[in-house]
Amino acid sequence: QATCYVATSNLDGETNLKIRQALLETAEIQTEKQLSSLSGKIECEGPNCHFNNFIGTLYLNGKSPVSIGPDQVLLRGTQLKNTDWIFGIVVYTGFETKFMQVNMQSPLKRSRVEKVTNVQILVLFLMLLVMALVSCVGAAFWNGTYGENTWYIGKKGNFWFDILMFIILYHNLIPISLLVTLEIVKSIQAMFINWDEDMHYERNDVYAMARTSSLNEELGQVKYLFSDKTGTLTCNIMTFKKCTIAGIIYGDRPCPITESSEFSDPKLLENFEEDHPTKEYIKEFLFLLSVCHTVVPERDGNNISYQASSPDEAALVKGAKKLGFVFTARTPYSVTIEAVSSTLCAFQGLVCTCSNRKRMSVIVRTPTGQLRLYCKGADSVIYERLSEDSLFVKETLTHLESFAREGLRTLCIAYIDLTELEYQQWLAMYEEVCTVVQDRAQSLEHCYDTIEKFLLLGATAIEDRLQARVPETIANLLKANIRIWLLTGDKEETAVNIAYSCKLLSGHMPHIQLNANSLEATQQMIDQNCQDLGALLGKENDLALIIDGKTLKHALHFEVKKSFLNLALSCRAVLCCRLSPLQKAEIVDLVKSHVRAITLAIGDGANDVGMIQTAHVGVGISGNEGMQATNNSDYAIAQFSHLEKLLLVHGAWSYFRVTKCVLYCFYKNVVLYIIELWFAFVNGFSGQILFERWCISLYNVIFTSLPTITLGIFEQCCSQESLLRYPQLYTISQTGDIFNIKVLWIQCINAFVHSFILFWLPTKMLKHGNSFIVSNICQRACYSHLAIWGSILIWLVFFTVYSFFWPTIPISPEMTGQASMVLACPYFWLGFFLVPIVCLIQNVIWKSGFDTAGFANRSLAVPARNVPCLGPWPGCDQCVPVQQEFEFLSPECSLYALCALTASLCFALAGGYAFSQVEHAVISQEELVRSYDTTKSKTRRTFSTAFSERDPWL
Repeated sequence: QATCYVATSNLDGETNLKIRQALLETAEIQTEKQLSSLSGKIECEGPNCHFNNFIGTLYLNGKSPVSIGPDQVLLRGTQLKNTDWIFGIVVYTGFETKFMQVNMQSPLKRSRVEKVTNVQILVLFLMLLVMALVSCVGAAFWNGTYGENTWYIGKKGNFWFDILMFIILYHNLIPISLLVTLEIVKSIQAMFINWDEDMHYERNDVYAMARTSSLNEELGQVKYLFSDKTGTLTCNIMTFKKCTIAGIIYGDRPCPITESSEFSDPKLLENFEEDHPTKEYIKEFLFLLSVCHTVVPERDGNNISYQASSPDEAALVKGAKKLGFVFTARTPYSVTIEAVSSTLCAFQGLVCTCSNRKRMSVIVRTPTGQLRLYCKGADSVIYERLSEDSLFVKETLTHLESFAREGLRTLCIAYIDLTELEYQQWLAMYEEVCTVVQDRAQSLEHCYDTIEKFLLLGATAIEDRLQARVPETIANLLKANIRIWLLTGDKEETAVNIAYSCKLLSGHMPHIQLNANSLEATQQMIDQNCQDLGALLGKENDLALIIDGKTLKHALHFEVKKSFLNLALSCRAVLCCRLSPLQKAEIVDLVKSHVRAITLAIGDGANDVGMIQTAHVGVGISGNEGMQATNNSDYAIAQFSHLEKLLLVHGAWSYFRVTKCVLYCFYKNVVLYIIELWFAFVNGFSGQILFERWCISLYNVIFTSLPTITLGIFEQCCSQESLLRYPQLYTISQTGDIFNIKVLWIQCINAFVHSFILFWLPTKMLKHGNSFIVSNICQRACYSHLAIWGSILIWLVFFTVYSFFWPTIPISPEMTGQASMVLACPYFWLGFFLVPIVCLIQNVIWKSGFDTAGFANRSLAVPARNVPCLGPWPGCDQCVPVQQEFEFLSPECSLYALCALTASLCFALAGGYAFSQVEHAVISQEELVRSYDTTKSKTRRTFSTAFSERDPWL
């Protein structure tokens, strides 16, 4: 038969098998001897990344040139299925293959918080140089004024020596410990993700997995979500659920739900067997489902399996089989049906199907000799071609609307009887049109319209089963102000139906459809839609944008892509269909490069690797299409619904924890080492240190590390229940107002003020006591419950023990007896409570001043905002709007509470049919189907193991 099956899930994400057909000129080559005698050449297009296109010509010696299309090409990355052996000629190798053309080098990803932090560390280094320069100027002034009277210092003015000395003195202003702290915190956060039982898929025993910990906080700032369809939103399981025949709906009444949730309604068979008035309609309906398709049956003993290029067709054939019409065999010109203890043989005259036609038609001669045209397709095209004599039109339309509201994929079923004369006249017209070179597609469409005047039989409803909780998850993500773009290699009709099923699209949402074949036409369509939007352009509107791969190729042209992006950003939902893996990555990169927002891409197949690697955050789903997506992702989950908790809970928590940790580390280093600058004013800028060397060395390592790590691990902005119940809370972390350059330097300014208080207030108290400064400053850690009090206790214990080291341990003789003097001094204990209170009073006054001046929405607070009504609060009689107010207390308040965040809540249709065969191929659909004869036994040939296991792209 010169055909084979290939699985293309690694390329386009579709798990159904595709058929590839050899050229008629080479189909007779069945042995190695015949292959060795083959002589000729192949001319083809250069290497490119377009999976669905191939243009080539085969020149065989002594024969006319033959065109080669995508139906004859096995791409690298596809898998040969249900085929014993093939002969082939290698066209592209290595990096010239289409599979390698779309492969992208895995980029190095860094979070936005990390980038901001790294830049500000450089700014701190410049600040350190400024402090050193100021100290050098102060030293020069001091030496010039008092140098003759300070002979005991023994210091000689040397500018470069002084610069180096002060750089060393202030070098810990740079929070080097921050890097280590963040690595510890992020690693533990990743472990929390891995251990989360709510993201455990028990059926396959798969847990969520954080493959990197450096992007945890990015999960809390996602604005654009790019999702694959097949295997990501769906389970890749399609079932025949309902139907309507002769105005009667079946499968709609309650019945026991089977494990596979397939069609189950005994009423249909009862009406068929009990001479119901609609018996003949039911018979024609089921007969059509068994005949009008491109499915190929394969027998394994008494079992029959169906190989279909479209899962829709397989579902319908299996549904007819369950109802007693079993498709058993196919030959080039006939199909065999076993129907209710009888065998029917229908002879096919013509098969024509095309996605542009949105319907499939077949002319058959029934066992009684009657010529009949069967057709199934989208309701929009079937209803346009219904005869005036057609019945059940209104009833079927009502049922179609009911199916669509349930998110089912609808398909109209129709037929018309033909006379021998009508068929012969039309066949002559068809054969003539097939030889036309110019405008062949339009001529064929006109030819089809002359014969397609149908009588309506009914409609079918197919369920492409979504994964559990997909509609609810998408609804919550939309409430969290996350925009969702659906990027799929599947057909437009399929993508639209799935979008309706998962509630990404609604029945009242207008569509903007972009389908063009040229750059000029694409640009004109985009510009026109932009003009129609007017002032609404750039704002989110309740619109859906639908675009296919061919049009997108032109839309991403440098002259058009900015307008296309503006149009896409103005729509609530974007559906991109028939995309190659490279196009998916290009769309993600377009948004990533031109919009200041965090992007996330999620997919489950190798065709999604490009966009997963391109997005700021890549999430892979451990599904049925291998581990390519998971192995190239940043985070791996088992179900799409797990994304909700990954973002809304773990993402928000990680963002708050990491940003607080960064702010605190900046704060505590600035507040400590600015004190060294204040001390320089009273020591003549001599470079003397204020703190004992071991105390200052252990400041970041021990005395202040526990609060920082505890904060980064256990801090929660809101409870898990609140974050999941009110997804709008996610916008607080999404906007990035809690951590930015402005907020960070406000904390540094507060640290500067606190350092002033912490130095000069104890300095004045030194007139009444001794050794107060060291103990007070070294206990300056933000204490939050156990971590803070534990740090203070650690310091007091260390200080007490350390003061007794010398002379037993010959280090730090200046610390000898400090504990007995300090801990017995009442001024120390007065300062222990007074200094933090003064700092907190300063914070309260500052914050009150900001609130009074109307600046509460800047840096220290997120503005109050109104969100849609969430329904009546328990105990309330009426529904009231929800007002969210979030106040962010910066790290300067950390003397008694660590950078606390408080939050208070005040409550009082579209039907269609998807065809998956390649259009405009060298070999037509009719020729492809005719090549099968499943009634003949297959000839088994044995070749070497090495040959049979050759790579599938050869």
